[in-house]
Amino acid sequence: MANLGYLQLTRDCKQHCRFCSNPPSGVDLEDAELRGMIDDLVARDYHGVILTGGEPTIAPLLLPAIRYARERGLFVRMITNGQRIADPAFLAELVEAGLTHVHLSLHSCRPEVHDFLTQTPQSWSLIDAALTNVGRIGITADINTVINAYNSDHLHETVMWVCDRHPHVRHFVWNNMDPNMNRAERHPDVIPRLIEFEVSLRLAMEYLTTTGRTFRAERVPLCYMPDFAESSTETRKIVKEEERCIRFLDKKGFVLQKQFLHGKAPACAACALDPVCAGLYSMGYHYDPAELFPLTGSVVDVMRRVLRREPEPELVARVEARRGLRSDEQPDDHGLRAPGAGTVSASHAPSAAVARMAVVKGARLG
Repeated sequence: MANLGYLQLTRDCKQHCRFCSNPPSGVDLEDAELRGMIDDLVARDYHGVILTGGEPTIAPLLLPAIRYARERGLFVRMITNGQRIADPAFLAELVEAGLTHVHLSLHSCRPEVHDFLTQTPQSWSLIDAALTNVGRIGITADINTVINAYNSDHLHETVMWVCDRHPHVRHFVWNNMDPNMNRAERHPDVIPRLIEFEVSLRLAMEYLTTTGRTFRAERVPLCYMPDFAESSTETRKIVKEEERCIRFLDKKGFVLQKQFLHGKAPACAACALDPVCAGLYSMGYHYDPAELFPLTGSVVDVMRRVLRREPEPELVARVEARRGLRSDEQPDDHGLRAPGAGTVSASHAPSAAVARMAVVKGARLG
C-alpha cells in the first residue's frame, strides 16, 4: 500500500481561485507541529508526504519541511500553482533540499479561462514556465485539474496540449470540485453538472490511454467514468484498503480517511458497482442525485484491473460487504437545499455553458 499524508503548511496564497476549497485563513503551520506531523506519518508507515496549502511555496517552513521529511525517509511531493517555481533557481533549491515530485494546478489550456478561474493575470503563463523548468531539472510532475463549469467542455483539449508541449508529464489528476463552505459558495457559477463534463472527461481518458500515460479522477462517480473505474481515486483506495490523512489549518484539524464513501442516490441500490463506488460528493446540496444511474458489470473485474492480479476471496468478501452501505454525508429530505441556494438543478439550461464562456470572454476583453 502507498499511503500518503497531506500537510497544509500555510493557508496563504497569491491566487484567488473562484473554487478554492481552502481559502486563506491567516494561519501558518508551526515548526514543532510540522515535525510532529511528519514523525506521525513515519510511525504510521506512510510512503510519503504531500505538502499543500494555500500555496506551500510561500510558506516559511517549506524548505525545513522538505529537508525533515527526507531525513525521516519520506518521499516529498508538493501541490503548487507554479508561480514561484517558474523561477528555475527557486525550483533548483527545492530539489536540492529533497523535493522529488510536483503536482501543478492547471485548470485549462486556454489562458483566458485559467486566468479567469484563478482571478490572477498571467497565472497560465507562469505555470507554463514552471512545467518547462520541471522538465529541464528532471523531477516528475502531475497535472491537477479541478473540474468546473468553465473547463468541463475541454478537459481533453487540456491534456492534449500538455502532452504536446510538455511531454515529460506522464500523469493527470482530475478533482470534481468541492463546493462546500468555501469560495465556491460565493461563485456558484463554477459548479458543473455531471453531464457537462462526461464526454470531455471520457475523451481525455481515452487519449491518455493511447499515449501510455496514467490518470486518476476524484469525486467523480463511476457512472460518469464507467470504462475507467480502475482510475477512480476512491475506488482504488477501497479495493487496496488504503487510507490517507490530511492536516488542515482550520477547524477540521487532523482528518484520517478510511471509508471513502459519499452520498448515494436511489439508483445506486441497483448498481452492480455500488461496493466499489464512493458515490457523489455533496449530493443533494450542490450536485443533483437525479444525475446518477446504475451500471452493469462486475465488482471482481474492477478489482482485477486495480490490483492487476486476481483478488483474494477474503478481500472480495470485504469489498462486497460495502454493498448498500451509506455514509453520514447522505442527505435527508430536510437537508436538501432549495433551488437558488447553490443547488445544481436538473433543469439547468443547456445554454448555460455558452453564457459562462461569454463571462470569461468579457473578463478577458475588459
